[in-house]
Amino acid sequence: MGSRQDFVDYIVEQCSRAGHIAAKKMMGDYCLYCNGKVVGLICDNCLYLKPVEALKPKLIEIIPKSPYPGAKPHFAIEHIDDKAYLSDLVQTVYHNL
Repeated sequence: MGSRQDFVDYIVEQCSRAGHIAAKKMMGDYCLYCNGKVVGLICDNCLYLKPVEALKPKLIEIIPKSPYPGAKPHFAIEHIDDKAYLSDLVQTVYHNL
């Protein structure tokens, strides 16, 4: 299905307090970068962050899910409307890679 550009732009804006955020197209979906490091994926209009252990205590819900068939599980992030929360999650992933 792929992700809509407006959703991708929204996620990039919501994560902007974490640092330099970019989304680069990859086979119909997107890799999410923070300061040049891949911190997650945007697939089918869902945000997935790399499953670093330090992220678990910060998550409202721990939802391990594969972003696409055959992919390793990531943390699916459903609460995307709180800019401070989302930026903190992205920054945590970035600092723990």
